[in-house]
Amino acid sequence: MIAFASLNTTWFALIGLLWAGYFLLEGFDFGVAILAPVVSRDETDRRICLNAIGPFWDGNEVWLIVAGGATFAAFPLWYARLFSGFYLALFIVLVALIARGVSFEFRGKDPRSAWRRGFDAANFLGSAIPAIVWGVAFTDLVHGLPLDPTGRYGGGLVGLLHPVALLGGVVSLALFGLHGALFLALKTSDALAERARRAALGCGVLALVSLAGLISWLGAAPRPPVVGEVAGSVPLGLALSALLGVALALLAVRRGRAGWAFALTGAAIVVLVGAVFARMFPAVLPASNVAAHGVSIGQAASQHSTLVVMSVVAAIFTPVVLAYQAWTYWIFRKRLTRPVMPPAAAPGALTS
Repeated sequence: MIAFASLNTTWFALIGLLWAGYFLLEGFDFGVAILAPVVSRDETDRRICLNAIGPFWDGNEVWLIVAGGATFAAFPLWYARLFSGFYLALFIVLVALIARGVSFEFRGKDPRSAWRRGFDAANFLGSAIPAIVWGVAFTDLVHGLPLDPTGRYGGGLVGLLHPVALLGGVVSLALFGLHGALFLALKTSDALAERARRAALGCGVLALVSLAGLISWLGAAPRPPVVGEVAGSVPLGLALSALLGVALALLAVRRGRAGWAFALTGAAIVVLVGAVFARMFPAVLPASNVAAHGVSIGQAASQHSTLVVMSVVAAIFTPVVLAYQAWTYWIFRKRLTRPVMPPAAAPGALTS
């Protein structure tokens, strides 16, 4: 029984790690696509922004697929309750991600400006919508949901959009914008890189203020006590560490240290996901109302043999996936620059 409980907790933590990896990597993809209309001055700038994330975005989405698959296999009840209660929100995210993927593939198929503007809009919305919805959803899980006595959520999409959750959506949008702006500053040069650094300052201020407000709001919000929950000082300490990371990233940007700033925002995102899962533990679906009990890890977990097989498979294939992604980032590590245009022929010059 003890080993079983430990394996449940291990897989809960691993799923949290998968989400952290997804937000760390896909976060800058979202951020670049969201900020591209702001920092681009012409078609060349726009192409550079897309090319900066072109080799990475689809590989980074693997983390989302694995996180969803691991949740289905390790905690089928959690998966079922999430997809029944959050169905419309997750459907919106799915449609947005499909539109985003199509925009990468089809934008360059036709030179007409209307065609490209349409797919630019799809890329922007396909990145901004998930960035907001993920923040809303995870804030709901931290705050707790109004569950019925059987542990089901039936409030629909409107019930998820209470003010604190919307503030969480602002936090995730600003954090991903900051992360993406810093990635763009590292991957580009000259005027485009400078505009990306300025965008990073704006996103960073918004992220800092909104995250501070969210931590204060959630810290003051009461939630029914749960047996075995982590001491409140742990998720609070992690959240404050993330806040400090954002503040230090802003300072690094002002001093021209984009590399350090990018590392700090990445660390802040990972630590913030850790705070979310620490606050949820030991529930996978926490309740905000006293009349209901949240769904616990033990209730939602698969059989012990299933978790053992999953652990073996993860131990074999995870290093392969990490090695492949590391190789991809190494191959495409160079900065992108604007193409040098040949000087125009002087008036009256001879041409061949």
